[in-house]
Amino acid sequence: MKTTFKKELIGREGVVLLDTIRRLNRRNAVDRLMKLLNKTHPADIAWVFRHLTPDERSHVFNIIAQTGIVGEFLSELDQAIMLELVGNLTPKFIAAVIKEMASDDAADLLEALPGEVAGEIRKYMGKADRDEVEELMQYHPETAGGLMSPDFMALDGELSVADAIEKVQQRSEEMEMAFYLYITNGEEGQLSGVLSLRQLLTNPPYRQLKNIMNPNVIAVTTDTDQEETAHIVSQYNILAVPVVDASYRLVGIVTVDDIIDVIREEATEDFLQMAGAGKDREILLKSTLSNAITRAPWLFASWIGGIMAAVIISLFEAELQKVLALASFIPIVIGMGGNIGTQSSTIVVRGIATGRINMNALAQVIFKEMRVGLLLGTFYGLILGVFAFFTYNDPLELGLVVGFSVLFAMALAATVGTLVPLVLKRMDVDAAVATGPFVTTSIDIIGVTAYFSIAKLFLEI
Repeated sequence: MKTTFKKELIGREGVVLLDTIRRLNRRNAVDRLMKLLNKTHPADIAWVFRHLTPDERSHVFNIIAQTGIVGEFLSELDQAIMLELVGNLTPKFIAAVIKEMASDDAADLLEALPGEVAGEIRKYMGKADRDEVEELMQYHPETAGGLMSPDFMALDGELSVADAIEKVQQRSEEMEMAFYLYITNGEEGQLSGVLSLRQLLTNPPYRQLKNIMNPNVIAVTTDTDQEETAHIVSQYNILAVPVVDASYRLVGIVTVDDIIDVIREEATEDFLQMAGAGKDREILLKSTLSNAITRAPWLFASWIGGIMAAVIISLFEAELQKVLALASFIPIVIGMGGNIGTQSSTIVVRGIATGRINMNALAQVIFKEMRVGLLLGTFYGLILGVFAFFTYNDPLELGLVVGFSVLFAMALAATVGTLVPLVLKRMDVDAAVATGPFVTTSIDIIGVTAYFSIAKLFLEI
């Protein structure tokens, strides 16, 4: 039997699909386009939609709306594009689409829509579907409760293996993840254990589930943050994690496909914040004005920092006039400090996100990065000092000034870049906001001040 491997839709394959859909749409070849869409995975179509014009999206979506993949396709779309397309649909049609979607995806869709529109859609939903979706919508979307699916396999611990197998066969198609069987006890449905499908099939049919289950269940509560939930799933290498309420009643599961999305979203947010571009994951899909407004505050912080650095330089105007060569090395002193500061901040922020930094041993982390700054500062300070000495003969001490300035700037920048995100994390503030413009701007100011102070000391000007 031949096995084929599906690669991510990037590069040439994605371009070919995009061009084909555009060409068929221009020719109005509805039948051929519908056949192509039915053969293409909804996630791949969602990728294509990012690169279509609004008119092309509208025309192609009218065709997708006539297929059975419309629900799964909407759940794969970026939120901005999804809202653009759904805005042209009737509440009755959307309710019919939601009926075919997984309940957690349906809840996400309704959560993204304006309140009035979502209310109209709920009127056309069946009572069972509406109750299930509203149950999920009561939780914050970035918690385990907001991520979870209520379609899980729960069995009573008193059941025998034979009876459990029969129930699994009857209900497995309705379940989100049938690899794990969660054992509950009593009418309250409290979680008491977990059992893999393999364990169920390899035990004698007469044995009770409570005697073969693992009572040490890794679980999260409905209000556990999605980042912490993702960390638990990745740390213990499980395909799903059960979600319990305050009374330890099993209310849902978070599956690994949702966890992958969370990891990607959290990483994207961190990178955007570190670059001072806000935290909107769909910033590329925003208008020019919205994009500019999002990025303006951080750039304003950089502007303020630049003004302060310029003021500091102006205070040393007399010294600059006496030794013009000092101006030549301002960019490299500032640049080396800013670079190592950003490196340290990035390492620390990522370490916090992945749980590799012990928040109870901060001094160890700070002093380690300080030593790294001193080591690299000594190396680059020595090289730059030698270069300054042989390039500028007057004054002879210029090499010492430049070398010590780079050493001081890099050591201090590594320390500040490490300290700020750790302090913010200890204050329960998102550590990612500490990097980018905030750290580099403060380091620029410190670097310029240190540079001219050292020059004044060594050159006696």
